[in-house]
Amino acid sequence: MTTTVQGRALAMLNRVAQADWPDRLKLRKPIEKLLYSGSRSGFRLASERAAKQARGPRQVDPDGLFDLSLSAEQRMLVDMLEGFAAEVLRPAAHAADATARLPAALLNQVAELGLSHYGVGEAHGGMAGERTLLTNALIGEALARGDLSLAAALLVPLSAANCLRRWGSAEQQAQWLPAFVAADGPPLIAIAVNEPRPLGRPAEPKTRARKRAGHYLLSGEKSLVLRGLDASQLIVAAQAADGAALFLVDASAKGVERLPEPAMGLKASGTARVRLNGVKVAAERRLAAPDFDFQAFLDLSGLAWCALAVGTGQAALDYLIDYCNQRQAFGEPISHRQGVAFMVADIAIELDAMRLLLWRACALAERGQAFPREAYLARLLCAEKAMKIGTDSVQLLGGHGFTQEHPVERWYRDLRAVAVMAGGVHL
Repeated sequence: MTTTVQGRALAMLNRVAQADWPDRLKLRKPIEKLLYSGSRSGFRLASERAAKQARGPRQVDPDGLFDLSLSAEQRMLVDMLEGFAAEVLRPAAHAADATARLPAALLNQVAELGLSHYGVGEAHGGMAGERTLLTNALIGEALARGDLSLAAALLVPLSAANCLRRWGSAEQQAQWLPAFVAADGPPLIAIAVNEPRPLGRPAEPKTRARKRAGHYLLSGEKSLVLRGLDASQLIVAAQAADGAALFLVDASAKGVERLPEPAMGLKASGTARVRLNGVKVAAERRLAAPDFDFQAFLDLSGLAWCALAVGTGQAALDYLIDYCNQRQAFGEPISHRQGVAFMVADIAIELDAMRLLLWRACALAERGQAFPREAYLARLLCAEKAMKIGTDSVQLLGGHGFTQEHPVERWYRDLRAVAVMAGGVHL
C-alpha cells in the first residue's frame, strides 16, 4: 500500500468506528484497537518503504527463510473481518437461510466496511494495488467463517469490481469503477457464468453473442446467478465469434428474463435463473482488456470459491473441536474416542492443504506467472474436501447434525456448492 492508500484504509476504518452497530455488537474496543495498530503500522511501513527506496533495489538474501506470514495490513484486515463474521454474520445466518434473503440491516452494516474499495485501483480512488489476489482471498476466507452463503452474497460487489478492473480496458475502468467507491455505495452487478446443462463446461459457454453493426445480440440461459434478482447489471459470459467473452448487460434490458432459482444451499445468496433472448448489447460494453484471458477469469473465480470453502471449513473445525470436547458419552468427552479424534484431525490436515494450494495459486497469479495448474489443483482439492468436511461435520454431531439446532447442516448444504459453481464471485 502507498501512504495514500493507507490513508484511505484508515478513513474507512474511522467511518466504521463512527457507526452505531459496533456498540450494539460490542465491537467498539476491537475496532479502536485496530485503528490504533493500523495507524502505527502504517507509519512504520511507510518509513520502511522510504528507507528501502533510499537504499535502492532490494538485494535477495540467499539464506532467507521461506515465509508464509501475512503482512501487517492483511493481518489487520483479517482480524477485523473475522470479528465481524463472528459477531454479525454467524447470528444472522440461520434467519437468512430460512427466509432466503439478505437482511437490510446487514447490508447497511457491510456497506460501512467498504469492501468494494479493495477491488478498485488507486487511480480510481480505491485500495487495490498490483498484488491484491491474496488479500481478496483472505477477505473471502474471513467472511466465510461466519457463513458461506452470506459471504458469497456480500462479496458480489467486490467480485464485480475485481472483474471490471482486471478484464476491462483502461477506458472501461475509468467509466465504471469510480461508482464502486462512491459515497452512496457500490452498484450491484452479478456475474453470470453457470449454465443449466449436464456436463457443462464453463470454458465453452452455450450462450451466444452474435456481432452486428455496433452491437451484439446475446441469447442463452444462465443458472445459479448470485443475487441475480436484485442486480442492476450482469456480467455475462458468452461465446462470440472470436472466443468466449464477458459482456456488461443492463438487467432491465429488453429480452432479459430473471426468475428465482432456489437451490439446496446458498439460500441467502438469492440464486436466480437468467434468460437472454436476443438482448442487444453495445459493442463498447464487451470487456476489452488487452490481456483478456477467459480461462484465467474462470480460474480466479474458482479460487474465490476455494477461499469461501476454506473459511467455512475452518468454522466447522472450530465448532467441532468445542462440541466434541463438551459432548459426553459413557462418562467422558467423545473427543477421547479415537474414531472421533481421527476424523477431526483429518479435517485439520485437509484444511491446511486446501489453504496452502489456494495461497500458492494466488501468489503465482500476483507475480504474473502461469497458474492454471495450481488453480486447477486448488479447485479440485477444495471441491472434494469441502464436501467431505461438510459430511464429517454432520456425522460427528450424530442426530444433532441433522437438525437446525446446530449450523453444520447448513454448512453441509453450502459447501457442496463449491463443486458446482462457476462465476458468481471473483478474486
